[in-house]
Amino acid sequence: MTVSIIIPVFNERDSILKVLDRIKTCGVSPVEIVVVDDGSTDGTREVLAEAAATGAIKPVLHERNKGKGAAVATGIAHATGDIVVIQDADLEYDPRDLPSLVSPIIEDLADVVFGSRFAGGKARYVAYHRHRLANRLLTALSNFLSDLDLTDMECGYKAFRRTLLTDIEIEEPSFGFEPEITAKIAKKRPRVYEVAVSYHARTFAEGKKISWTDGFIALYAIVKYNLFR
Repeated sequence: MTVSIIIPVFNERDSILKVLDRIKTCGVSPVEIVVVDDGSTDGTREVLAEAAATGAIKPVLHERNKGKGAAVATGIAHATGDIVVIQDADLEYDPRDLPSLVSPIIEDLADVVFGSRFAGGKARYVAYHRHRLANRLLTALSNFLSDLDLTDMECGYKAFRRTLLTDIEIEEPSFGFEPEITAKIAKKRPRVYEVAVSYHARTFAEGKKISWTDGFIALYAIVKYNLFR
């Protein structure tokens, strides 16, 4: 099975090549790497142009910053693999976890696999306790409405059979994408698995982009897409 890895990227000049190098050596093949640059202004585009010249990636460019959800939607539209994986560009999620993420789908046990930072057994950066509490509350509400039993709905590492995504319209342009895709996938009643993934969180000084306002966006998206879509 071919794996399409979608990497939404915004101003990640210093990490994107490290992500690409780790994907090459992670043990998953064949892979198609679709990098969606979401209006970067820090030199990321020049780095991607060099990678594209070697045939290592399929670059897609947004002329302005639209948000993670919009970048993922663009990436899905350009993906051709049997399995679609969402991979962040900042190394908070390690591509060396890709084999365990896609394995349940390859073995025909699952149609969707969620990564989890809290399932245990993997290294996890332990700062930002309040963020974790907010995550647990959002995950609990999402689970109650979707009838899934996830431990980390907001985890940015997810894998899907591409056929599940063909008729899903991603409406949330930013971090509301995570609860939106969870709700829309859950309504299809696929086989959902969860696997532990490592998590190496950046600090805000290092460029972490999520903020407290994104929690309210996620809450709105959970209610909207579980109850009114």
